[in-house]
Amino acid sequence: MAKSELNWELYRSFLAVVREGSLSAAARLLGMTQPSLGRHIRQLEAELGVALFTRSPQGLIPTDLGDELAAHAQAMSSASAALRRAATGSNHDVRGVVRITCSEIIGAEVLPSILTEFRQQHPGIVIELSLSNQNEDLLRKDADIAVRMLRPVQGALVARHMGVIPLGLYAHRRYLKAYGRPLELTDLQQYALIGFDRETPALRAIRSKLPFGREDFSLRTDSDLAHLAAIRAGFGIGVCQCAIARRDRNLVHVLPQAFVFYLDTWLVMHEDLKASRRTRLLFDHLAQALLAYIGAVA
Repeated sequence: MAKSELNWELYRSFLAVVREGSLSAAARLLGMTQPSLGRHIRQLEAELGVALFTRSPQGLIPTDLGDELAAHAQAMSSASAALRRAATGSNHDVRGVVRITCSEIIGAEVLPSILTEFRQQHPGIVIELSLSNQNEDLLRKDADIAVRMLRPVQGALVARHMGVIPLGLYAHRRYLKAYGRPLELTDLQQYALIGFDRETPALRAIRSKLPFGREDFSLRTDSDLAHLAAIRAGFGIGVCQCAIARRDRNLVHVLPQAFVFYLDTWLVMHEDLKASRRTRLLFDHLAQALLAYIGAVA
């Protein structure tokens, strides 16, 4: 095992290979040459005295110990990023960096106008927006503020309930003109349905309201943005936030009385950031704007 503290750059290179699956892709991500990155991996393995990767047709696969080390390297990466954000301004400055994490749909369809208004009020604050349907860890400081669709349970988080966002079934007018409108839920099996590829607990809850599953979908995707784009393109019928669909007069609510689902919505930040003025300003702005967005369709 290593007898001295290892350079963070070695762990950064290791984590990039874990994420990208190859030396060449990791080198491009970090702006390094492949030989230099390869030396980092060999040096880390030599100093730790273990093998971190095995080669396969799919690329470099972390060993069991490599998987374990990756979790610690990710924690180091998150801490490093949080440290850089904190160093961009004092707790009392209305400048610096604040990182938000949210789902694809919230980040791409709901927040842009909200953040534009905030930018006009506070041009000194730089916003990092991370779109992912996987919850980033606020306790580990992966982000400063999160919009979550599940109630957080960690005690060290400040959470404000925004309300519930209604979802419905929608299709483009062009699609319904060509194929007609379904009269009841069981009719949907005769239409091109847009749905998920891999089922998650949240999707399982939605599917419990519908009489069909993955095998019935004509288009399967785990990207909510691709799902919405397919509805807009007239591919078929899919699930969409009602407030987003109402912006487009070409999207028609299908079977509104037969299917409705509600997303519980929370705004969350770490309690340690309450003293950060820039974080608190953005948190309060998001809370006010999201309450208005959700209230308009409640």
